[in-house]
Amino acid sequence: MAISSPSRQGSLAPAIGLRRYWPDAVDRQIRYSLWSLVAIMVSMVFLFPLFWGLSTSLRPPLETFTVNGFGIPWIDFTPTLDNWVDQLEVPETRRALYNSTTIATFATLLALLIGTPAAYALARFRFVVMPNRDLTIMFLAQRILPPVATVIPFYLMMSAVGLLDTHIGLILVNATFILPFVVVIVRQGFLDLPVELEEAAMVDGANHFGAFMRIALPLVAPVVAATGLIIFGKAWNEFLFALAIASNEAITIPVHMAGTAGTRGVYFWYLAVRQMIAILPPVLIALIAQRYIVRGLTMGAIRG
Repeated sequence: MAISSPSRQGSLAPAIGLRRYWPDAVDRQIRYSLWSLVAIMVSMVFLFPLFWGLSTSLRPPLETFTVNGFGIPWIDFTPTLDNWVDQLEVPETRRALYNSTTIATFATLLALLIGTPAAYALARFRFVVMPNRDLTIMFLAQRILPPVATVIPFYLMMSAVGLLDTHIGLILVNATFILPFVVVIVRQGFLDLPVELEEAAMVDGANHFGAFMRIALPLVAPVVAATGLIIFGKAWNEFLFALAIASNEAITIPVHMAGTAGTRGVYFWYLAVRQMIAILPPVLIALIAQRYIVRGLTMGAIRG
């Protein structure tokens, strides 16, 4: 009679196991490849305008509208840095870059200085006249308000106190509009901290301010840093109030970009250079501190 040998059974077992698990492994690999392809295509869609801006900034003016292909340097055209040199030699460009850096930096610091204690108060104290939840909603409502509705009041106020076309005026306006982000995001960071840590510090003799400065604030420092990076980008990109309040000395990069037009139309090669100058600083900051930005975004949910 025919009896299968143990050695043959042993050789069939791995084959059976391979046939059992091979389809799942193949399906996972196919799904991973498809999703990777989709991610690459989506990334190309969003990154193409940046590539096209960089490509345009490196083209000679005559080739801005005549270049063929996808505008790849050294393939579709011979790149040149003349546009960059011309723009960096323009005093208005250097002044706009300095103004944007100064205004965005100090507006961010001012908003953090005011908003962080306010966020701590909303997280640790209970208010009677207006509940904490209503206060939080009030801060969020400031972001719903269209900025264009407040341009004229801000212009009249800055004109009355002599702050038109000044750094201080734009710093105050930008700090006002980025302050709600600080309060809402940092408040959530304080809520995630165990209150027992501060109670233990107060048992040892610290008051509320001491517990805030020595215990709570160092623990939420990453959240504060992430919030600062987020609101810095918003202040850097602000256009409407810079256009209304600044006229010469305090013009920022977004307003400077909008002025890239002459009697013969828009100088797209110079506009592309200004676009790259405006994009590079926030992008570099985001790349350096991207983990803090992710944490700040994930800790921005609202509680009652």
